[in-house]
Amino acid sequence: MRNDVTIVSALFNIERERMDGRDWDEYLEWFDVTLQLKCPMVLFITEDIKEFVEEKRKDLPTEIIVQSVDDIPYYHLKDEIQEILDSGDYKSKMADPARIECKHAMYSIIQYSKFPWVKKAIELNPHDSTYFFWLDAGGSRFFDDFDLALERLARLGMTFSNAHTASPVCCPSRTAMMLGLRPSTTGVYNNGQWWLPHLPGAVSLPMHFKRHGYETMGAGKIFHHTAGFNPPSQWDDFQRLVFQDDPWFRGHKLNYPWSTPRKYPKGYPFSGLKGTPHEGDWGVIPGLAEAEYDDSKSVDYAVRALAKNYANPFFLACGIFRPHLPWYAPKKYFDLYPLEKIKLPKITEGDLQDVPLQGVKLSAARRNEFLNIKKHGKWKEGIQAYLASISFADAQLGRLLDALEKSAHAENTIIVFWSDHGWHLGEKNHWHKSTLWEEATRIPFMISVPGVTQGATRCARPVDTLCVYPTLIELCGLKPRKDLDGVSIVPLLKNPEKKWDVPAVTEFKRGQCAVRSERFRYIRYSDGTEELYDHSKDPNEWNNLAVKKSYRKVMDELGRSIPKEFAPDAPSKGAYQFDPKTYAWTHKKTGKITQGAKK
Repeated sequence: MRNDVTIVSALFNIERERMDGRDWDEYLEWFDVTLQLKCPMVLFITEDIKEFVEEKRKDLPTEIIVQSVDDIPYYHLKDEIQEILDSGDYKSKMADPARIECKHAMYSIIQYSKFPWVKKAIELNPHDSTYFFWLDAGGSRFFDDFDLALERLARLGMTFSNAHTASPVCCPSRTAMMLGLRPSTTGVYNNGQWWLPHLPGAVSLPMHFKRHGYETMGAGKIFHHTAGFNPPSQWDDFQRLVFQDDPWFRGHKLNYPWSTPRKYPKGYPFSGLKGTPHEGDWGVIPGLAEAEYDDSKSVDYAVRALAKNYANPFFLACGIFRPHLPWYAPKKYFDLYPLEKIKLPKITEGDLQDVPLQGVKLSAARRNEFLNIKKHGKWKEGIQAYLASISFADAQLGRLLDALEKSAHAENTIIVFWSDHGWHLGEKNHWHKSTLWEEATRIPFMISVPGVTQGATRCARPVDTLCVYPTLIELCGLKPRKDLDGVSIVPLLKNPEKKWDVPAVTEFKRGQCAVRSERFRYIRYSDGTEELYDHSKDPNEWNNLAVKKSYRKVMDELGRSIPKEFAPDAPSKGAYQFDPKTYAWTHKKTGKITQGAKK
């Protein structure tokens, strides 16, 4: 247990009024768990719970400050807390409280405080770090022995708390970000469409930097992870992901020609869910040391790259596979999340009753896996495995940050941290990605730019991953490209409060889009049916407002950001003969050959 002071505010009279009883039990449980922390604690409380708190903390180092406050709505507090984060010395004492792990935001355990209290609490904290509770689909949980790398990265730069993927599926998401082109432009809508033979003239992000004199290097999952998506021609050097973690699943030669498949190991499936698809498994791989995991080896490559000196500037990409399925991670990361501490996501009965048929269908996809998990009483175990995978990935990020700090490149290296999509853990009765709701589209997204971004800053403006390509071009002073679909967010990096009228746009399947503004999410399906959610009042997206005529103007305004045309589907893999040795595709009908090998 670290010796930091934990600042807690429990304004029960405000919370009871604000929550209207809906989340009250959860709030009480959160407070009870908080009081059990053995670290020194400063508590700002109301008189009505003083006796209760004194009893709970009687043998622990505690300072109790009793206050009374007027009733103030929660949403007024956000700007006041942000004012603290932005105020000089407080930045060094407050880790960025952004939602790092793709789920609902929880500002911090001081979020219930009124502004003057927060300021006083911070002044009482003699250390540079503060405990934070972070709300994921697994519920409230605390990190008391880990210096989170994500928190550490947040202190270095800017966190975008309203960032969204271009598509909630691996291949179209990564293709869009790496090419700077939306699925509606490329026609790449699913995981079975190779981009290079379809778009041989496309210039990827690493290729653009390569053409401007950068040394381009990478490892792990950057483009989609199966064969044919990451052409060697895009890089000066690249360490291929060969899947030694779970070789028993990598026998499909079209997808994994460089892997060596083996028989299922003893104890498989490690989740105990027999009959589940391999990607639905989770657990600890017997006998596999942490250093031998594929992600560890990808990071090894990047660590070695950062230790070198270069005659030219470099572009380095490191793709950490987890928390992609299956959720395999070393045991110590599972141990961070005792099952009794895990909460199931908040759901409401009849949630899909006001959702159009197309949305209902998306929710139902692969539901049998979710039903099987619940049938065998393993819902919490699944969430535990998801969280363990995230913490394992976080540890790898920490290794990268250590290597950068020790290198000669720390003062002039831009860092971009992103994910290709979010994840449902039961919300909307769904267990996967592949929807247009918040859970599937919202991603962690951070950027650190020496001399441009200020540490531990947040931006609530909506952005999507199409911004990465033009932003890096501008930051590095490269020749701009007018054919990209996204816009540079350099203005937001300089001023996160700048007026911004560009919403985030997410596409899933041809003709279907979600548009996210700072307040609303608007969804339009291919049959014209719609959804609208007001996140200032409905963060769980339980009440579809699209049926209300009073919101027609809002939907029309957001709808203007939906592409006017959607490109036809790119050819499927079956249209080509792919040779992994030469990295070349031959179109089966036309005989046209596209080369992807280094020249």
